[in-house]
Amino acid sequence: MTDRFLRNCAVAIALFAVVLFAGIRYRLRAMPLERDEGEYAYVGQLMLEGIPPYESAYTMKLPGTHAAYAVIMKVFGETASGIHLGFLAVNAATTLLLFLLCSRLFGDLAAGVAAASYALLSTSIYVLGLAAHATHLVVLAAVAGLLVLQEAIDARRMWLLFASGVLIGLAALMKQPGVFFLAFGALYLLRKGASRSPGRQARVASMAVFLLAGTIPFAIVCLLMLKLGIFQKFWFWVFTYAAQYGSEVPAQVAVLLFARGVHQVAGSLWWIWLIALVGLTAPLWCKRAREHAFFTTLLLLFSFLAVCPGLYFRPHYFILILPAVAMLIGLAVSCATEKLLVRRGSRVLAAVPLLAFLAAWVFAVSAQRYFFLQMEPLTACRDLYPYSPFVEAPDVAAFLERLTPPGARIAVLGSEPEIYFYSHRRAATGYLYTYSLLESQKYVRDMQNEMIAEIEAARPEYLIYVDVPTSWAPNPHPDLYVVDWAIRYLRQNCELVTVDHGLSRALHVPETDSINDPLGSWNVYVYKRKGS
Repeated sequence: MTDRFLRNCAVAIALFAVVLFAGIRYRLRAMPLERDEGEYAYVGQLMLEGIPPYESAYTMKLPGTHAAYAVIMKVFGETASGIHLGFLAVNAATTLLLFLLCSRLFGDLAAGVAAASYALLSTSIYVLGLAAHATHLVVLAAVAGLLVLQEAIDARRMWLLFASGVLIGLAALMKQPGVFFLAFGALYLLRKGASRSPGRQARVASMAVFLLAGTIPFAIVCLLMLKLGIFQKFWFWVFTYAAQYGSEVPAQVAVLLFARGVHQVAGSLWWIWLIALVGLTAPLWCKRAREHAFFTTLLLLFSFLAVCPGLYFRPHYFILILPAVAMLIGLAVSCATEKLLVRRGSRVLAAVPLLAFLAAWVFAVSAQRYFFLQMEPLTACRDLYPYSPFVEAPDVAAFLERLTPPGARIAVLGSEPEIYFYSHRRAATGYLYTYSLLESQKYVRDMQNEMIAEIEAARPEYLIYVDVPTSWAPNPHPDLYVVDWAIRYLRQNCELVTVDHGLSRALHVPETDSINDPLGSWNVYVYKRKGS
């Protein structure tokens, strides 16, 4: 096989994967938002109106993803379709950047296979890849930063080193676990600098520039929070409360969650993951893989560490490990092809690894073909999230938008911030999620009281009570004080307007017209405040 032929094959594979999964994402762009997307979209919507995060919408995430949503909505529109179109571009850009990074390190064939693998794995239903999660943005910034870091090391240019630090710093700004990619970049830079022996002073200077650049995005956010007078609230949610949230899961439960997460993420893609395991052994039998073994092994380790904070191991967290896994798949195919070509001298035999990969790739796509190619967006959303009211949320929001003037306040008693986004109505409380109010953490009663006080002071015209367990996610022994207050407040101060029975019908739960069993009716209730 000639180098030109391999390069053409690699480019063709990568481009085909980009086009195929862009088409799938475009077809399903109208899928309703899930609750994480709803949070990012609502806070991004507020930012477009000049209202900063943490002021009237509380979140434990750093504001990078909210800002990215604001940019995407400015370009593509404030709709679920617009958001998903923006992430179509994010996924395509990440795939192409990964191709360039792998091509630089391992050659064109490995790059093409890695790009096709990433496009498949990151769109897979098993990692909830079609949702516009923050992890996609973390990976985009991290891969871009690592590509620039390679160029900076080879060219020995400080300004490129600075740019790579800023890019990887942005990965951490999208979501806190992105900081592991910054740590990886620092260790890799230290190792490469030592191996090339440019002198201790130069190595220290390079490390200082990279780390300084990596902290700049976060430093800018802190300065903005100070200037806006919300630094204390920002710090509480992003670090103080986040630390409590991250320590909720006991070790024995974490093991079970990890096993379940791995099983769910593998899905019908286990042949693809098996090839990645072969790639992990490649340094033992392939010179090219051995030359970059430190990079691939360390990246895999730190990518895995990025999945671990909180020990929840939710499917979309594993998106953070996919670039490293895709690289290993590319290495496995490339190294096996090279070995067969050198030892056997047969071009036909040397094509076997690539053909085996393509067969596994086609099988993985085929296993998801009904979802990718046939399901309508609403059906696809219901299939992915059968126990959450994401399909019902747009209808509830449209109903509220018709009944209320633009400046009206509403309150969602449940964890469905997408209702605020769809309705273009401001929340009467900064608590976008109620499951944070049913956790076993020391701030829970203070947070419950704060939410209650905010709603009572705002006197919202309409209140939406989401009587669905997944919207509250109570721990085994929750403090139901806020739930009892909600039911009492609704009965004393509000009148029932309508009930969305979408979930109860789907799950064959008896319908009710009022709240009788907290977190048990599977209905969404819309109440109007008396006298409003």
